[in-house]
Amino acid sequence: MFNRLFSPAVFRFQASIARSVTSIVRLGASIIGLFILLLALLLGGLSSAVAARPPAAFSSGFILSDANIANIAGITPVSGRGIDSNHSADFVAQLASHPNAGAQDLNGAVAPVWLLEVKGAIGPGVADYLIRTLTKAHKQAVPPQLLLLTLDTPGGLVASLRDINQAILASDIPVACLVYPAGARAASAGTYMLYACHLAAMAPTTSLGAATPVQLGPPMGGEEKNKGGEQSGASDMERKVLNDAVAYIKTLAELRGRNAEWGELAVREAATATASEALTLGVIDLIATDPKALLEAIDGRQFMINGTRHVLNTSTAEVLDTRPDWRATFLSTITNPNVAYVLMMLGIYGLLLEFYSPGIGISGVVGAICLLVAMFALQMLPINYAGAGLLLLGIGLLVAESLVPSFGILGFGGVVAFVLGSLFLIDSELDAFRIAWPVILALALASALFFALLLSLLFKQRHSAVVSGTEAMLGARAQVLEGFPGKGQVLFMGERWQGHSEQALQPG
Repeated sequence: MFNRLFSPAVFRFQASIARSVTSIVRLGASIIGLFILLLALLLGGLSSAVAARPPAAFSSGFILSDANIANIAGITPVSGRGIDSNHSADFVAQLASHPNAGAQDLNGAVAPVWLLEVKGAIGPGVADYLIRTLTKAHKQAVPPQLLLLTLDTPGGLVASLRDINQAILASDIPVACLVYPAGARAASAGTYMLYACHLAAMAPTTSLGAATPVQLGPPMGGEEKNKGGEQSGASDMERKVLNDAVAYIKTLAELRGRNAEWGELAVREAATATASEALTLGVIDLIATDPKALLEAIDGRQFMINGTRHVLNTSTAEVLDTRPDWRATFLSTITNPNVAYVLMMLGIYGLLLEFYSPGIGISGVVGAICLLVAMFALQMLPINYAGAGLLLLGIGLLVAESLVPSFGILGFGGVVAFVLGSLFLIDSELDAFRIAWPVILALALASALFFALLLSLLFKQRHSAVVSGTEAMLGARAQVLEGFPGKGQVLFMGERWQGHSEQALQPG
């Protein structure tokens, strides 16, 4: 039993595993450290960009900020009142009973205008930011008289869009949407948002439309269409999705008194319109070069919301900048499919390294944190579970290749499953919510090299010279100390051993 437990094969295997684990831990620590550094630089760059970016500057030359509102063109800031100011309960009750509670209080102070910004794809991060801001506005003792949203988006996720529009439709504060700056667009989901807002405006040289659900795509030139504009070969599910989108935008158009026919064209035939065309068609209310011009143009407009009359007094209102804070920026960053994908891979590999080398702690802690953050981000994204299964299968095959060498069969299958799973992981046709090819290829190559290195280390250790066990002792030299013939003692490999010899041996 003693010889079996401590056979040369066991010693060689333990030594090879120890050396392999050491190399893996060093390599893994370097890779994880590099990824953490890159992620920290990315988040730090985004945070610094948000923190250091000057408040929105417009073509008319004035700057909006919480503490410094430039006094230009008759816009006089109201001093001493910020977004989080509070008043007594009696004053709030008097204000709520005022016939025009949204524009000014009983003392004549003009209520502020909050400036919001959406730039980029509409996803969970944008939805969280807008919904939180609208909720915060309604909880103010003196709520803003208007929420002004500047919009520039190529589209986004349907679930996030629905959540945003529900918050806008339920708002007791008017929401104005301005497609801004010049060259911006309100495409796809942005068109629905524009239709949902109480007031819709566009800057010159902007556009909107192309609101066809992306799973369907625009009709191809060679395909026949029926009278309703649908593809003749469309499936029942595609027709359901299309008709649901049409009904949704027509409902919004009827609620806000906008052109429902053009909205249907934007959905069925991906119609688009410039700012001037949208104004002529009755899709928007007016054209404004920038937020300042819009606030001056809508001064005195009235809205009836839930039986309450809201008369805007925007020409002398303070404009408070409520752009995305660090939480919204962080949420938008981690819900980027590429970032969530990298975090997930870091988490998986970190835990694998911890299992290979228990007790180190660093890789396990970092891996657990990255994996939890990735799971939080991925649960907010449209995940394809078949893709997630293929991804995990690929990682499992690569791990199996390192433990049970199959001459590359398991490794090759693992790389293929890994790439396919990465492609299918995010169930969205929007480019902004798909994992980029370079990221997939880079991580697939890194995974293959990682396990190839592990495999090569194991093969190298397997063919290395024997350094312990019975096989290492056979043929080796020992120095006689005393005794013999019969029993005696020898010095072997720096240790005193008992030996036996039928011949007489001299010490030394």
